[in-house]
Amino acid sequence: MRDAAVGFHCPECVAEARRTVRVPRTAFGGTLAGQYGKVTKALIGINAVVLVLAAATAKANAANSLMGGRTPLHVWGGVFGLDQMSDGSLIGIATGEYWRLFTAMFLHFGLIHLLFNMWALWILGQYLERALGPARFLALYLIAGLGGSVAAYVFQPNALTAGASGAIFGLFAALFVVNRKLGQDNRSVIFLIVINLSMGLVIPGISLAGHVGGLVTGALVALGFAYAPRAQRTPVQVATAVMVLVLLTVIAVTRTDLLLA
Repeated sequence: MRDAAVGFHCPECVAEARRTVRVPRTAFGGTLAGQYGKVTKALIGINAVVLVLAAATAKANAANSLMGGRTPLHVWGGVFGLDQMSDGSLIGIATGEYWRLFTAMFLHFGLIHLLFNMWALWILGQYLERALGPARFLALYLIAGLGGSVAAYVFQPNALTAGASGAIFGLFAALFVVNRKLGQDNRSVIFLIVINLSMGLVIPGISLAGHVGGLVTGALVALGFAYAPRAQRTPVQVATAVMVLVLLTVIAVTRTDLLLA
């Protein structure tokens, strides 16, 4: 028997009561664990560790890599369409190296590149993780990052591209959608999106395609997460994520076919 406020309860009664208690959820169906920002902190930690690993692979050029130079890890994991090495071997996504679409979002060209993206992730991530819950926030981040990588592959296949910017722009789009759903003012969000997109037009070396790809992908996922009907919220949210992933896969495979044609 289990102690209760009045008398005792049998273990079966306690278990049944626990099953009938509704778990508190956010407005979008996520758990309240997102208020601790653990996923946001973990993503920042992973990106920081990868920067150190990239510098380590540069060996004698480690200091240069922290200033923005490419490293062997960038060559292995950055978004790149197709190229021929000095030994005649081919590298790139078109050769089947599709992991690049995922690994690229954790690679950064130097410390400044990392700091800018991680500052934005810290600000946006804490708010969105709290609103969406850890699982939905992580899905949004990763899918938006993939969207940015796929866009870079489609429009800039001959450029080595890396960084979390695609995922960050996806978070900007999600912030707009979430605020719109909650009836919040979005003028400052629109201003930030426009300013950051404009930087891609005037600063060389920034992947505008990756930024726009992440923005559009994040918007699509966020719309499915925020406006899913309450009665079928989780199935609709999962279906949205899966459909966007399928769409990105089709686009990437089609781009490969065009490169190899």
